[in-house]
This record gives sequence, structure tokens and C-alpha cells, in this order.
Amino acid sequence: MDHRYTNWVVVGAGQMGQGIAQVALAAGCRVSLVDPSAEARQKAEHGISKGIKRWGEKCIVSDVPATLAELTTFDGLDTAPPASVYVEAATENLELKKKIFCQIDDLAPTDALLASNTSSISITELAATTTRPDAVIGLHFFNPVPLMKLVEIIRGERTSDESVEAAVHIAKELGKTPVLASDLPGFVSNRILMPMINEAICALGDGVSSVEGIDEVMKLGMAHPMGPLELADLIGLDTCLNIMNVLHEGFADSKYRPHPLLRRKVAAGLLGRKSGQGFYNYNNEEKLP
Repeated sequence: MDHRYTNWVVVGAGQMGQGIAQVALAAGCRVSLVDPSAEARQKAEHGISKGIKRWGEKCIVSDVPATLAELTTFDGLDTAPPASVYVEAATENLELKKKIFCQIDDLAPTDALLASNTSSISITELAATTTRPDAVIGLHFFNPVPLMKLVEIIRGERTSDESVEAAVHIAKELGKTPVLASDLPGFVSNRILMPMINEAICALGDGVSSVEGIDEVMKLGMAHPMGPLELADLIGLDTCLNIMNVLHEGFADSKYRPHPLLRRKVAAGLLGRKSGQGFYNYNNEEKLP
């Protein structure tokens, strides 16, 4: 990794933040992982350690102890050391992300790259909360980050050429394939994926087939590695709902309206794998619809 981009702050120790931290560590970066939740930080440290050790066994990481020594966790941005790359990986909530970018803007060095891992929210809008919109860019990693090769790079209205070049370089150094996308709701991935998931939920609600039936059709008939309902559980039904709301509000088009069944699942706290139940039940050894 280019020495200019080897010092990272990752904000958010959830599934995405954990994965981003892992790939940055494996690329030779020093990573400060920030999250106010001690439980989330502890869980992330355990997951990253497990992932790096597995990569050590596969000779992807040459020195496991030295790599893990470059990870430090903090409960706030104000306690983390300055970095050259900041990646916000918080919950898909506009106001929360704006608040984080205001904090980053106050604390980050003037030459730092400020990136968001948002999967649908406007980079231009996030950049407007800072005094340096030219340095703000979207770096949308995909779940699970250690395995998925794609990174969507989203250029805001005032993102500079230098920031785009830096983001492309960083993605490649992490072993990812960068794809440029315009700053429109959902970018490329979720503008296509989320309506498909929403339509699968609609088919379920209409009684077209069962949960397993819908997923089997897409896996066996369309060669998808995972059915849309199982994928929704992996992503998190709350995240799916948030993205559908962004698409619906951003385009003002009824075709992006979230299905009532999705809303009911989220209201009931049935969020998918992270809650133990969504369209499938994950509380048993065997996944059940």
C-alpha cells in the first residue's frame, strides 16, 4: 500500500466496519476502529483476529501477530489518532452519517481522504456538512468485505479528481475491483438489487410461493449464489428498508415503495441473521424458513 494511505480510521465496528478493517490490515495499514459500543468493539476484534489468522494459515498474511498489532479500538473519534484515510461505516442513517462527517471534518488532517461506505445515501449531501467537499467520496464495499471483490466508488458533486484517483488506487491496493458510479440514489448496485429483493418480498406476500421456493427459483433458475430472501436476511432487513426508503424518496417513484411485509418484519425486530430471525430462523443449528 502507498505510504500516503496506510493510516486508517474506520468509524463503526459492525459487520462492514469489521470487514473493511480486516482488508486494510492485511494490506499493511494501521487501523483505528472507532465505535461507542464496547460490545461491538470486542466482537469486531474477535472477528478480525479470527479472519487474519485464517488468512495466515492460507499464506495471504505473512506475519499474523504483527498485522493484528496494527489494530487499535477507540470509543470516539476524539480519542483516535489522526489518519490519512477515514472510512465511515455506520448504520445507513443520513443524520447519523452527517454527524460523523462533521466530527471527522473537525479532527482529520487537511490532506486526509474522507470516505463513506454508504450503500445508497448521497455523497454530495454528506460532503456538504464538511469544509472540504472535494475530499469526500463514496467507497462502497460489499458484504462480506474480505471475500467480495467489488468496490463502488461514488463521486459527489464537488469531489476532486485527486480524491477519485486516490480512492481507485486504494481499492486496487486492497485487492478490490473499483467501479465508478454516479451520485444517484442506490448508485448501481442497490438501484438494481433492492427492487429485486422488494419484489421477492411482494411475491411472498402475494402467496406466489414459499420462502424456500422463491429462493430456489432464483438460485437454480437464474444462477444466483443466494436467493433474494436469504440475501435480505444477510444484509439486514432494516438496512434493506432504509435503502428502499432512500430510493423511494430520491426518485419519487412508486416502483421503489417498500412492501408492507418488509416494514412489518422490521417493526417486529425480525431483522435477519443479526437478530436470529428474518425470513429464515437462525436460532437452530439448521437454517429454517
